[in-house]
Amino acid sequence: MHRLRTPDERFAEVPDFAYPPQYVDVPAGDGDAEPLRMHYVDVGPRDGAVVLLLHGEPTWSFLYRHAIAALAAAGMRAVAPDLIGFGRSDKPAAGGDYTYQRHIDWLRAFLAAAGIDDLSLVCQDWGGLLGLRLAGETPAMFRRVVAMNTFLPTGDEALPEAFHRWREFSQKVPELPVGAVVQGGSARPFAPAVVAAYDAPFPDARYKAGARVFPTLVPIAPDDPASAANRRAWDGLRRYDRPFLTLFGARDPITQPAQALLQAAIPGARDQPHRVFERAGHFLQEDLGAELGQALVEFLRPCSPLTPP
Repeated sequence: MHRLRTPDERFAEVPDFAYPPQYVDVPAGDGDAEPLRMHYVDVGPRDGAVVLLLHGEPTWSFLYRHAIAALAAAGMRAVAPDLIGFGRSDKPAAGGDYTYQRHIDWLRAFLAAAGIDDLSLVCQDWGGLLGLRLAGETPAMFRRVVAMNTFLPTGDEALPEAFHRWREFSQKVPELPVGAVVQGGSARPFAPAVVAAYDAPFPDARYKAGARVFPTLVPIAPDDPASAANRRAWDGLRRYDRPFLTLFGARDPITQPAQALLQAAIPGARDQPHRVFERAGHFLQEDLGAELGQALVEFLRPCSPLTPP
């Protein structure tokens, strides 16, 4: 497996993200002896309740900068990894190096290497396709879950036409314009430095194999390679009775229908303070900033590592 590593100087001008980079090694897979280096942010009291913040496509942990600050200030430990292929993490250069299962394996290896096995989950976009899968497979690990503009598809349901347009665009555009994609999925305009921060992990097209392939890994047919495992994870989610919150941006034609489905299927979602933010799009972390951070604090603050869930 040929892997690329974004030079550190690409991140020198990233605004509002002065967190020291931390790294763990995870197995590359398929017998490759050389591990992949995975970056993460780990901020807040070491004995605080752990909150795992999972980003999606085509972002990185920078997306959660406002939430990280709010959670840490409230006495919680905010842990935000960069998925393999994104942010400061290593980037396999071939699209075929990325599969849904490999992303799950890399994420599980990250949690083990970081010593995290008792946590609350905040997930959005592909962060939910991975995080909800883990929550369904190992529900005892997760004290609380917040799902934002995401779902766990099995290929048994028809996805919105907007998703198929996005998938086609991602494969046909000559070079994926990452910063512009994040801007386009948000409801408010970005400062140029924020657009540049989303472009920073990708010096050129060679670094974008993971971002390119992600849309093609979403199960869209019942026999997709990930469909059976996702169905099994749904069996666990349908029994998940710990607190489960949905926070969705209304201006998102792809994931908007998922909120009602999650609330109806997951027992822990009953009687929770679910919210739809009318002025937010797919990347509600950007559209809401500190407001979203406070909403997360209010829901997650009752969770303590010293109190049984």
